[in-house]
Amino acid sequence: MKQHILLIATLLSSFAAGQAKDSANPVKTIETVIVNGKKALVERKVDRLVYNVQNSMLSNGSSGTEVLASTPLLKIDEDKGTVSIAGKNGVSVMVNDRMLNLSGTELINYLRNLRSENILKIEVITTPPAKYEAQGNSGIINIVLKKNIDLGWSGYLNTYYTQRTYGSFGGATGINYQDKKIKATVKLQGFDTAKRSVENYQIVGKESSFSRDERKDIYNGLGFNANVDYSLSDKSTVGVIYDITKGNIDMDIYSIQNYFTGNIPTLLTETDSKHRSPFTTQMLNTYFDHKFGDHKLSLGYNYYGNVPDTQVNFITTDLSDYSKETVRNLSAVDYKISSAQADLTLNFKKLQVETGAKYSQFSNNSNIEYFDLKNDRYEIDLGKTNQFKYNEKNYAAYISVSKDFGEKWSAKAGIRYEYVQTNSFSPTTLSKTENNYGKLFPTAYISYKANSSNQFSLNYSRRINRPGFHALNPFRWYSNPRSYYSGNPELQPSFNDNIEFNYIFKNKFSANLYYQRTTNNYGQILFLDDLSVTSSYYNYYNQDTYGINVNYTDTFFKFWESNISTSFSYNETQITKFNLIPKSGQSFYYSLKNTFQLNKAKTFFLFVNYWETLPARDGNTYQKNMGSLDAGIKMNLMQKALQVNLSVTDIFKQGRFVGDAYYADNTQSFNNYWDARRLSVSVTYNFGNQKVKSNTRAVNFEEKQRAQ
Repeated sequence: MKQHILLIATLLSSFAAGQAKDSANPVKTIETVIVNGKKALVERKVDRLVYNVQNSMLSNGSSGTEVLASTPLLKIDEDKGTVSIAGKNGVSVMVNDRMLNLSGTELINYLRNLRSENILKIEVITTPPAKYEAQGNSGIINIVLKKNIDLGWSGYLNTYYTQRTYGSFGGATGINYQDKKIKATVKLQGFDTAKRSVENYQIVGKESSFSRDERKDIYNGLGFNANVDYSLSDKSTVGVIYDITKGNIDMDIYSIQNYFTGNIPTLLTETDSKHRSPFTTQMLNTYFDHKFGDHKLSLGYNYYGNVPDTQVNFITTDLSDYSKETVRNLSAVDYKISSAQADLTLNFKKLQVETGAKYSQFSNNSNIEYFDLKNDRYEIDLGKTNQFKYNEKNYAAYISVSKDFGEKWSAKAGIRYEYVQTNSFSPTTLSKTENNYGKLFPTAYISYKANSSNQFSLNYSRRINRPGFHALNPFRWYSNPRSYYSGNPELQPSFNDNIEFNYIFKNKFSANLYYQRTTNNYGQILFLDDLSVTSSYYNYYNQDTYGINVNYTDTFFKFWESNISTSFSYNETQITKFNLIPKSGQSFYYSLKNTFQLNKAKTFFLFVNYWETLPARDGNTYQKNMGSLDAGIKMNLMQKALQVNLSVTDIFKQGRFVGDAYYADNTQSFNNYWDARRLSVSVTYNFGNQKVKSNTRAVNFEEKQRAQ
């Protein structure tokens, strides 16, 4: 309670200080730029919010993760490898308008090695225009880098150490080179991370169960990236990017399971399991850009391959008689994704036209085998062994038009058409599934600038959420002989219709009202039947969501930069399948991000950030509050060539995931903690000509997210 009172008082004092400062120091404006010698820290455009990093206290000596963590509306979770906008997960990340084909730990490692000196601004796109994939409903983050006009070479060395329950460390080095024709970057990174996870799950009904998993997650590997950009002429550029990562994702799990009929215990078991999964991921991206007058043509081809081989060995002991059951799971998975696209931008005197086309192809071949240990030999269980082949083709085309109507009004409208062909086949069961469909995805934006202080906008978009590969694969992944989860090849995509109304005041305060209608939504449902705990994915509910996001960003007393964000929503859920109990209700999220400049030389900074999600209802679940208080210091030494960062995350250990799921015949409760509290130290040394920026470029490759 004291924490909440202190935070509320800080919120109120921040708003009061902002109002007092605004009235005492009126500013002049030129079009959309507030001038007190520099651009506003935050700006609002017709389809995005812009955070001008170069005007922030983070503009020097910070990592990409630190910059994103301080950006309005954004939350970054380094443990899960996710970036979210206003509480929505699964956000796509772009660099210079081209999709960054990384996710999870790969994405976090990339952002950690991106330097704030190279970043011009962060664009938060809550309603992506027709140019981008209709997949997903969480928005896009575009990292815009500074243009590089200096010749020569530069580089950096970075190392970090993180202490959770277990210690983790990593490092990276990069070399950048540029002359009048060539821009090149080579990066090498290594990482070895470990953390402890504890997951508790309880089912209470006529048949009940309790399970507790204590897990050590281990992730290590080496990565190499090369990026070369060559100017054929003043108007034409060609480039290639190659990225390879080899590593291991391992887990050691101790699990205990207790089963009941009524209040009578029926079975008590424990399971020791070891997961070993070496992997190799490769990405190849090529692109060609050509400018003719004010117009631009971009061509690109992308390839992604991931070949993880997983071996799981587990021993389950019946604690009533100490009999043992030993099992081995072998899985070989081969993901391949490729895409080709063309984008044309036409800049006319009174309007801008964007049009293009894209072709994407997915393939997923899985071969999973299940063995029982009998008489000191592993014998295959054909009833639990399966092969699965999945193929998907996506044809897309789009067009959008934007225009300014005088100095006050601007509008943008577009439409995207996607036609999808999917087929899956299991040689083991001889089951086959096909699904072909074509859909239109319109987007529309209109913006009105009443005066230099007040701006309004109204947006609409339609989106699609396609299941990932794991959700479609029907094979059973066992955690012990009585517990497994599986995918569902008949799972269908869900669709979202979104309407947003935005208001921004003096590029400091913004409010976003929205309504979202989701149909045919899907999720994972768990069942208990005769001592077997099973789960799979199903389309089972529709949902209406009404919400508001409020954001305030300002600098106080020249040394305190603060961002305050809140998000409130109300969900109405309609269950369409299974005997579930809908939990309509509200959710509330708020965050307070502060950066303090501690010396006049601007080389010593203090960070204090806090976020919290209050109890929330969604679908048939109720989630209790969770949050995190983070603090850290940053020092720039040796004329800012050396940066040292020290931070503590989740100081009060509030990052627990606790809640309930409601069914007609039982209630299911979960209580999980994934080792969020940690101490981190990082050191970065920059050398060479620091005006030579990294040649960092990514490509439109949104499809890769579904392979994770």
